[in-house]
Amino acid sequence: MKNIYRISAIAAAALSLCACGNDWLDLEPTTSINTETSIQAMQDCNASLNGIYSTMQNAYAYSGRLIYYGDAAGDDMQAYKVTSRTGDAYLFSYTQSNVKESYWSYPYSLISACNTILAQVDNIPTSDEELRNYYKGQALALRGMFLFDLTKLFGYPYKKDNGASLGVPIVTETLDKDAKPKRNTVAECYTQIIKDIKEGAELMNSKTGNAFHKGWINRPAALSLLSRVYLYHGDDALALETAEEAITVAEKNKFALWTNAEYPTAWAADIDGSAPGETLFEIINLTDDSPGKEALGYLYDDYGYYDILCTSSFYDLLSKDPNDVRHSIAPISTKRTKRVFIKKYAPQGSEVIQDANIRLLRLSETYLNAAEAAFKTGDAEKAASYLNAIVSRANPNNSVSADDITLDRIMTERRLELVGEGHRFFDALRDGGYVERKDVSIKAISSTKHLVMSDEKKKFNWDYDHCVLPIPVAEIDANGNIDQNPGY
Repeated sequence: MKNIYRISAIAAAALSLCACGNDWLDLEPTTSINTETSIQAMQDCNASLNGIYSTMQNAYAYSGRLIYYGDAAGDDMQAYKVTSRTGDAYLFSYTQSNVKESYWSYPYSLISACNTILAQVDNIPTSDEELRNYYKGQALALRGMFLFDLTKLFGYPYKKDNGASLGVPIVTETLDKDAKPKRNTVAECYTQIIKDIKEGAELMNSKTGNAFHKGWINRPAALSLLSRVYLYHGDDALALETAEEAITVAEKNKFALWTNAEYPTAWAADIDGSAPGETLFEIINLTDDSPGKEALGYLYDDYGYYDILCTSSFYDLLSKDPNDVRHSIAPISTKRTKRVFIKKYAPQGSEVIQDANIRLLRLSETYLNAAEAAFKTGDAEKAASYLNAIVSRANPNNSVSADDITLDRIMTERRLELVGEGHRFFDALRDGGYVERKDVSIKAISSTKHLVMSDEKKKFNWDYDHCVLPIPVAEIDANGNIDQNPGY
């Protein structure tokens, strides 16, 4: 039985295994199981957080499936073939019987691990309150992030019905073996998500919490994530305020947008605190500690498994400006008959492609969040200013003015900048828009005609039943209080 009340045990086992041998986390090797009584000192919090970040590395979590779903289900990328790992997400062929349970189990196991830390951290004797708050702030921000991703996967967009439809169960404490929680509404989920991330960011408002820490979330990253959540929730004024705060805090702590010259090679940079660039939060993969060939680097690469590639419609969009620096991360392949693959998952140093780090939050997105929120609140001048930071970085000869800025222009720039990072599907639907999978003939590349699919999968909005995943049948069978999503 793989129901939710067993996730605490699953998380404990996973974290005890994954929390070993990560030099970049300065983690002392441990084989202890992460239970309610195991966190008795500050170093135990450190080890437990390291275990969370290690679990996030998994290819079924944030080094793979939880990211590529948002690309494969959209219209800027497509599965290379039906049998690709990304094929089910691309073709919406999941049923309650064959949907990958990891979409549900991994975020919940990570939430459980956060809950274990939060249940104990305030009881630990220490004179270092700043460090306590940093650990607690991370656990809260991460818990909010995991619940946000679960809600996006299994619940309809908030704006569809103001969150009245079902989301996922909210779990903020360790559950006993008999617990059978019901699904909360999407609105209730967003209330908890915002509460967690906001409180986490506030707790990290310190020199330690604002600074760069390799592989760990910090305050500017949490604020950036919160600005994204506010956009999904329709809180545009708060999204603008939070994005601006994130930018200010980040740039005071040495974070900065990559320049046009830096952009092509920045994806392979092994960053540190002296020059963290625009990477606010990333998953660190090492040669001796990575998901291997199931990771995004290998799945997205034309010399790897080439599971997923750019659509002809996206390449047509990018090709409207031949001098856009982003051609460097979407080159025409000579290996796969002139197809276009995303090269954002580049290996660092002497590592190989499957060991590439995964950038989860970038300052570029924060600028785009600010631009979108400013436009939606009626400040076209401010929207143009933030958007221009991205537009002129892509091509210094280009700019956008307040007179000609539109929401469509902002969202187009979001597509160009964030392609391959798991955003497009959710961005397309969150405001009532649509995904449109169309074929475009381009002489420069080989045909990328979409795989065979029904009309309802070629163009759809949030009314399409399968724009949310089915609850795995094992969860339904184990917990009679869990209702299935419509259409499954």
